[in-house]
Amino acid sequence: MTIRLVIAEGQRLVRGLMAILLGAEADMVVAGEAGSGEEALRIVHAAHPDVLLLDIDLADAMAVVRKLRNARSPCKLIALTFHNEPRIVREMLRIGVSGYLVKSAALGELRYTIRAVMEGRTYLSPEIVYAATAAPTPERLHHLAPREREVLALIADGRHSIEIAARLGISAATVDVYRRNITRKLDLYTIPELTKYAIRTGLTSL
Repeated sequence: MTIRLVIAEGQRLVRGLMAILLGAEADMVVAGEAGSGEEALRIVHAAHPDVLLLDIDLADAMAVVRKLRNARSPCKLIALTFHNEPRIVREMLRIGVSGYLVKSAALGELRYTIRAVMEGRTYLSPEIVYAATAAPTPERLHHLAPREREVLALIADGRHSIEIAARLGISAATVDVYRRNITRKLDLYTIPELTKYAIRTGLTSL
């Protein structure tokens, strides 16, 4: 399968180099390039790419993400940035990016991210994972009920809802309710975030 890409990057030289390097991949083709969010939206609607590589330092980048998500576009979104402020990281994850990569990443990591999101996975640069988990303080653990702490520890241990339900003697639907409560109370929305938080607070020693 050939992966169709659109690259939205504010710097023309960087954009051009990315297009050349990614276009040389046997399973990738660059369907369009954009220098602004507005231009990226036009190209996405016309070219129907599989993945949009979006420079979130563009002035209208966040609007692009929201518009595509509100339109239920099947296009996967990979955010590219020089920055890793926790507030921005959380907002991008909350509104549905599939990948989040710092621009200092190697080309191999970018290629890996593209292929990972096409397989339905989420990929975050290690720097992004650190930023996303650096802000919450251990004091937030007190907001969790005892059973929510148990569920969090099992999530960090790599257990799925059905496994957690069997371990705790509850239904998978109840586990999912606990999951939602945990993410809301801790303001953490991915497994890497939750895992790192569980380690920092001593819920697990992984």
